[in-house]
Amino acid sequence: MAHHGKRIRAARELVDANKLYTIEEAVKLLKGAAKTKFDETVEIAMNLGVDPRHADQMVRGVCNLPNGSGRTLRVGVFARGPKADEAKAAGADVVGAEDLFEIVNGGTIEFDRCIATPDMMPLVGRLGKVLGPRGMMPNPKVGTVTMDIKAAVEASKGGAVEFRVEKAGIIHAGIGKLSFDEGKLIENIKAFVDAVSKAKPSGSKGTYVQRVAVSSTMGPGVKVEPASVLNA
Repeated sequence: MAHHGKRIRAARELVDANKLYTIEEAVKLLKGAAKTKFDETVEIAMNLGVDPRHADQMVRGVCNLPNGSGRTLRVGVFARGPKADEAKAAGADVVGAEDLFEIVNGGTIEFDRCIATPDMMPLVGRLGKVLGPRGMMPNPKVGTVTMDIKAAVEASKGGAVEFRVEKAGIIHAGIGKLSFDEGKLIENIKAFVDAVSKAKPSGSKGTYVQRVAVSSTMGPGVKVEPASVLNA
């Protein structure tokens, strides 16, 4: 059996594992349990009533967090000509075409999110084995294959968070930092839940959002009453 230190045990004692908390109570608990010297990430996990093995029950999308994620993403853009210039002006960290393809294909990836113009996808598609396993393959469904490069780069830099349901029907993502004030964390959480709710697939039957929990990097997990984060 794993042995947990005094700090972790003390943090867990603050939370009733059998209780569903409102989102306001949950965020207050997370902030009250913070004892680390670094700024912990606040994460959300959602159990959905879907079976992603079926194509009509796949859940995928992007959420623009109103208060940002607190994380600075490095953005790579595959584009040529004026669109490459647009990407650089918008703050992209790496921009290129065939030259960037060769760098990435060689195993050097100096970005956290990849964006591409539609005309670049035949080239980028050949990087599927490199970018795919890392969840970085550009996709029009999440706005990373687009002609509006400026908006895509700015959204990524400003706190856009991609989500995709896992095999067990779970979605999880980082939605802010513990240093954010409670109101901003709650606003981000509700925005994320709303985005996932709007991405409900046609094949989902019964209760879609079944369970919700929030946690911090080194803190306890707190179960949340779904009604407190779902828009009426």
